[in-house]
Amino acid sequence: MYVIVAGGGRTGAQLARLMLKQNHDVHLVEDRKEVLSRIHRELPTENIHEGNPLNPEMLEQAGIKQADVLAATTTVDENNLVICYMAQSRYHVPRTIARVNNPRNAWLFDDKFHVSYAVNQAEILARLIEEEMAMGDMMTLLKLRRGNYALVEEKVPEAARAIGIPIRELGLPDHCVVAAIIRKGEVMIPRGVATFEAGDEILAVTDPEGARQLADLLSPPGFKAKYPNTTDEDI
Repeated sequence: MYVIVAGGGRTGAQLARLMLKQNHDVHLVEDRKEVLSRIHRELPTENIHEGNPLNPEMLEQAGIKQADVLAATTTVDENNLVICYMAQSRYHVPRTIARVNNPRNAWLFDDKFHVSYAVNQAEILARLIEEEMAMGDMMTLLKLRRGNYALVEEKVPEAARAIGIPIRELGLPDHCVVAAIIRKGEVMIPRGVATFEAGDEILAVTDPEGARQLADLLSPPGFKAKYPNTTDEDI
């Protein structure tokens, strides 16, 4: 995959490093001298293009005409919007990703500026903190599909409601799939007739609503969990 990274700050440089490790063809564009002096120590010189990422000629030098993805990661929201707009409207880049620096500007990052996906770092961090504070012992291991799904882990406590009930009879929603049960160090791929035991570690792929229901089932009787953005009536 041919990737253009517009902006060589900490976010852009880290993204470029990760993409290079995955053997993608990555080209980073940056014009700030103090930033260039750092990224030349972190990235191969042939992957760095010294110039203003708002300059079409600079983007063309970086190979934007053949890019599969452009990531606008500058520290200025207006610049990221312009770069994404130019990438799709002028060069027909299939996918554009933009960094949102100020959460108040997030509403601008959509199709009208040809932003395929916006990364609002402040919102993501706030939601992760809120989720970890609210979900009790359930741990989020991995976010999937833009954060709509997650791989979660929870240990089955003594007297959990779900103990002894076949998984297919637990009433879990379609968007909550129990992927594995780890029991006494052994990994089990569960079927519908499988049941949970106290001490089991449960791995599930789920959306937020499925995570809430699974957490309730893995709680002792009489325990009512509190979750983000819900009321007592929602549980």
